This record gives sequence, C-alpha cells and structure tokens, in this order.
Amino acid sequence: MSTSTPAARTATEATGARTDEAASLIGDARTRIDALDDRIIGLVQERMAVSAVIQEARITSGGRRVNLSRETEILGRFRDALGKPGTPLAMTLLELCRGRV
Repeated sequence: MSTSTPAARTATEATGARTDEAASLIGDARTRIDALDDRIIGLVQERMAVSAVIQEARITSGGRRVNLSRETEILGRFRDALGKPGTPLAMTLLELCRGRV
C-alpha cells in the first residue's frame, strides 16, 4: 500500500508514463495544453462579448435575437473544419454566446 501523498507523486505516477523521458514530454505537453486552453477560454469570452453586441443591435433595430441562417453557416464551418465532432462543439459555442433557443 502506497503512503505517498499527491504532492509526493513522481512525474511518472502523475502522467501515467512508464519512463521519466515520457513523463517529461507529457508534462511539457500538458503545460502547453493548459496555455492553449487559457487562450481558447479567452477567445470564447471575447466571442460572447461580440455576440452580445450583435444581439443588442439586432434587437434594438426590431429584429430577432437569433439569426438561424447565420447559425447554420457556423455549424457547417465547424463541421467542415473539424468533422462530425465540430457540430456539437459549434452548438455549445453558439449556446454560450446566445443562450438556449
């Protein structure tokens, strides 16, 4: 039975790697992924703010909050770029930016 605490875990234990070399590579890649995730989150927040401006302008001018033809275009763009998983990703992004329809 192991008595090590999470802080005392070796790099190989923390990464699931079998060698120190692989653990180092995984650790470095995870650091990069964390940085990319931070950028993605920031971009999503920026997109949400821009979407709010668009919705406000559309509503103020007497239009509807959501433009379904535009959303269909976005869904297609994500699907074309990312394959089938792109569609639910785009749906989640649209929901974050405009709320549930």
